[in-house]
Amino acid sequence: MENTLITLKNYGHIEIRLKELMEEKAISRNALARAINARFEVIDKWYNGRVERIDADILARICFVLKCPPEDIIVYVQETTG
Repeated sequence: MENTLITLKNYGHIEIRLKELMEEKAISRNALARAINARFEVIDKWYNGRVERIDADILARICFVLKCPPEDIIVYVQETTG
């Protein structure tokens, strides 16, 4: 047995691009939090790309208010092997 641990490969990562979208639409974190009935801290995590677990309901509310599809906010970035 060569390895006893699972070796993780560079499988990519998820980027949250809410900040750019909000800047385009000129909406503040406070305004978005009020519009989707969420705490400021929740929106702040999304805004700064520090979301650990994606809440589908929050994402749906953000998409509804900003009139955009989820792929405008969440993007999969595949790692490139150099």
